[in-house]
Amino acid sequence: MVSAALLHRYRHRSPRYWKPIQTGIEHDDDTAEVRRLAARGPGAVLAAGVRLPGRWSPHLAARLAGSTIDIDAVLAAASGAGATSLVVEGAGGVLVPLNPTELLVDFIGRSGLPVVVVARSTLGTINHTVLTIEALTRRAVPIAGVVMVGPPNADNRMAIEHYGGVRVLGELPPLEPLGPETLGDWADSALDVDGHLDGWLA
Repeated sequence: MVSAALLHRYRHRSPRYWKPIQTGIEHDDDTAEVRRLAARGPGAVLAAGVRLPGRWSPHLAARLAGSTIDIDAVLAAASGAGATSLVVEGAGGVLVPLNPTELLVDFIGRSGLPVVVVARSTLGTINHTVLTIEALTRRAVPIAGVVMVGPPNADNRMAIEHYGGVRVLGELPPLEPLGPETLGDWADSALDVDGHLDGWLA
């Protein structure tokens, strides 16, 4: 939802969506769902990437499929597509393993892209979000901000901004119905209202 919202909010920059690694492909297709929610055609997404069956961590899904995820090879697929502005969606948390020696945060660091952390708004989010921020900061990965998802919680928002030292760019509440119109309306009115991300976008 947040990836699609970013495509709505920054459509004047014509960003493309990319899901480099996805598991559980027999159950879900994140790329198709983002296209639907962002109301974009096939040219708005990069289809290249690792696609694996099984709802497992990427390292395990790859091992069970008899393969290994090579970060450099995945990144090369995107660079060959010639995209100048990308919204890249991760696969789980930043410390999710991709192969026997590397984590998602290694992929992020090698990509050179800043991060928008997506966090739930409910109980437990302060710990999880600040730990994520700490893991990224330790590796010198730039953090552009946080988007919180769920019923708005002003106390949790303030705590994440205070203890995490980051800006919360928006609070995405449950939307009924969830579709391109409702998500686009929220993105245009409540996501990054002061244009903070403009300074981070290529």
